Amino acid sequence: MESPSTPACRGLVSWQGILLAVLLFTFWSRPIAAQLAIVSTNAAEGEDVILRIRNNPPDASGYIWYRGEGAKASRYIALFSLEANDIGRGPEYTGRETINNEGCLLIKKVTLRDTGIYTIVVYLHNSKKEIGFGRLNVYQPTRVPTLLDSNTTVTGHENAVVLTCYTTVILTQWILDNMSL
Repeated sequence: MESPSTPACRGLVSWQGILLAVLLFTFWSRPIAAQLAIVSTNAAEGEDVILRIRNNPPDASGYIWYRGEGAKASRYIALFSLEANDIGRGPEYTGRETINNEGCLLIKKVTLRDTGIYTIVVYLHNSKKEIGFGRLNVYQPTRVPTLLDSNTTVTGHENAVVLTCYTTVILTQWILDNMSL
């Protein structure tokens, strides 16, 4: 006679066995290598921006930055060699870009033209390289609306008032008594 704790069907695997197998697989699986990327960034026009590198390899020997997707020579901004502690400049260099020791690209006083995809190529000590991409979005800051009136003392329905709104937004909507004018 069998004990009551033993499963009646010996050919089936219990749910505890499956759970144990899944847990062991989770802990014993080799981790997938982290993908090099540029942290996508939003900035107001005129700000200084740092494009940071996500999953930067620790054995980097140099960095090359490009505008656009891909490492095209015509889109080359600048390079930084850690070994020589030297910076090179390319055709897309504007004088506002700097690369720091971590490989991050600093752009001073960004313009709307700086918006777009950026590519980073990281050279490693073993003659290999890794490539990553990211996006910089530059927006025009909105000016706080200023409302001016032509007359501050109005009597009943006798006087007219002209209201003027100064702002940089594209659309202005006027509302009176919860109704659009």
